[in-house]
Amino acid sequence: MEVSTILSHIDSGHMALPEFQRGYVWNRDQVRSFFDSLYRRHPVGSLLVWATESKTAVHRGDGNLAAGVVKLLLDGQQRITSLYGVVRGRAPKFFEGNAQAFTGLYFNLDSQQFTFYMPTIMKDDPLWVSVTEVMQKGNDGVGDFVQRFSSSPDLLAKSGLYISRLSKLLGIKDIRFNIEDVTGEDKNIDIVVEIFNKVNSGGTKLSKGDLALAKICAEWPDARDQMKAKLKEWEDAGYKFNLDWLLRSVNTILTGEAKFQFLHHKTTEEISDALKRANKNIDNCLNVIAGRLGIDHDQVLFGRFAIPVMVRYLDQCNCTLNEIERDKLLFWYAQAGMWGRFSTSTESTIDKDLAALEAPGNKLDNLLEQLRLWHGGLRVEPAHFKGWSQGARFYPVLYMLTRMGGARDWGSGIPLKASLLGRMNKLEVHHIFPKSRLYKAGYNRAQVNALANFCFLTKDTNLAISNRYPEDYFEQIEANHPGALASQWIPMDRELWKIENYLRFLEARQLLLAEEANKRMIELLHGNDDWMKGPVKEPVVKVVPGSISSDEEEKELEELMSWMREQELPEGIMSYDFSDENTGEQLAVFDLAWPNGVQEELTEPAAVLLNEPAETISVANKGGFRCFTSVKAFKQYVFEEILKEEVLINEKY
Repeated sequence: MEVSTILSHIDSGHMALPEFQRGYVWNRDQVRSFFDSLYRRHPVGSLLVWATESKTAVHRGDGNLAAGVVKLLLDGQQRITSLYGVVRGRAPKFFEGNAQAFTGLYFNLDSQQFTFYMPTIMKDDPLWVSVTEVMQKGNDGVGDFVQRFSSSPDLLAKSGLYISRLSKLLGIKDIRFNIEDVTGEDKNIDIVVEIFNKVNSGGTKLSKGDLALAKICAEWPDARDQMKAKLKEWEDAGYKFNLDWLLRSVNTILTGEAKFQFLHHKTTEEISDALKRANKNIDNCLNVIAGRLGIDHDQVLFGRFAIPVMVRYLDQCNCTLNEIERDKLLFWYAQAGMWGRFSTSTESTIDKDLAALEAPGNKLDNLLEQLRLWHGGLRVEPAHFKGWSQGARFYPVLYMLTRMGGARDWGSGIPLKASLLGRMNKLEVHHIFPKSRLYKAGYNRAQVNALANFCFLTKDTNLAISNRYPEDYFEQIEANHPGALASQWIPMDRELWKIENYLRFLEARQLLLAEEANKRMIELLHGNDDWMKGPVKEPVVKVVPGSISSDEEEKELEELMSWMREQELPEGIMSYDFSDENTGEQLAVFDLAWPNGVQEELTEPAAVLLNEPAETISVANKGGFRCFTSVKAFKQYVFEEILKEEVLINEKY
């Protein structure tokens, strides 16, 4: 089938993309190389399509399918999307991805090279022609391009050669692709997905969640859109989740299992109903976690994979929990988050907790007993607050304590409870002992950014304090708002407020924080502290390498994330907690990381590590991350290997 016919079939709805296909992932270098191969008439492979009835075909995008038999692309999406984007000058209706990958492709009539538009090289040069413009004008427009040579006798003399090359470029639309059909009544969604994964064995296969969603969408085409709409709603509220995570909660409600395979034989009605129940119960979970624990945004939402378990429990109870049951469930959630219950082997851990809900006896007691057997004692010890940086495991715990208890702002004296403040952007992390003062006094990075040196204040208060010594500004706070210091677990021994006694200050505050954590946990148990008794696992005090060490670094990384948004690429995760997948032990904190790759699951994991010691870089390398020690180097990588642009990174970047 000729390229022009294929593109016409896409316009008319005779050819489309199956719902289970992932979005467009090619970069500019791949598009450029593909068009070079087409121009030179090199082999470009065949297409594999699923020929199926239009009325039962589940396709991507909002375009209408033609009546009768339609062809859904199983292999060839990237090539055909690139052709369509360049020839038509717009993306097809089924498109999902970065349109910049095929926007602005130019061809040099002299060198016969394809390159994406660069004004410094191509502006006012008649030898560079827009491929899209050539395709749009067709043979009738060849004269328009020749007219450009009239001002130059040398170019005009070679116009015959250039016309030949323009014709060859236009001839790309006449190239024929061999099309192989997958057809027959026996070719159901299961078989087709299996075929799809086999032909894509060299690329990215569908995840288990993708496979489950593909089968759901085969019977319920609107499923993906409904789920994405709910994910957008949560994102607007400050929580970023993905389709797999939401589907996990649907699965636990409907099947009582974590593994997606148990969804395969459920009806559309059952799945639709389970999605409604999952959405309702997730909303309830987020509301009680935010309202009671104060964990009200994504950056401090530890233990997010505990939520599918909570959703299953709430569904079983039909959301009719009394206050004691609600708080006991929150106690389990907080404890699971503290100890990294779901840091590794997520599916098997969820399955164990789901099984506990089905066991005889009190469901919540079963969950807590399993947690205690797994971790040991559930009491918090001062050493648990010896971590450092915002990537520390107990950083969300510090935030939770601030929002749960009577912690007060040092500038206004008002409580910092969740009910009185909005999202995290109204609170800022404050270094009690200023970083600049500590570095000047000779303290190291881990000491300067110790968790016990953090507290949360309003932005105005943080700015007002600036980099003054605690022995200076503490006295003023205590005079203006008596008790505000103690409300943030500041030891009131004034000798500890001096910078030379900083390490003693940390030890004293760690003790106060541990006491407060245990107090709040017992409060959730409504005074019944039996679950807090028993042998305590002695914390292993280990300095975990890595993490953001200065305001300048943080600003630089935030600007990088903003730049990534401009490129329509994922932002990455700040202060990424890199853990041992078998034990859950925290191994390092990376400044900014893309654990699934900048192009998810298509490129290797990447990490930006600014001013990090060799130890952090070594941990990242061993973990399979590609490391960049400067923003400039990372941007060069994005340009050259993701966007595939020939750009020299200058001071602008």
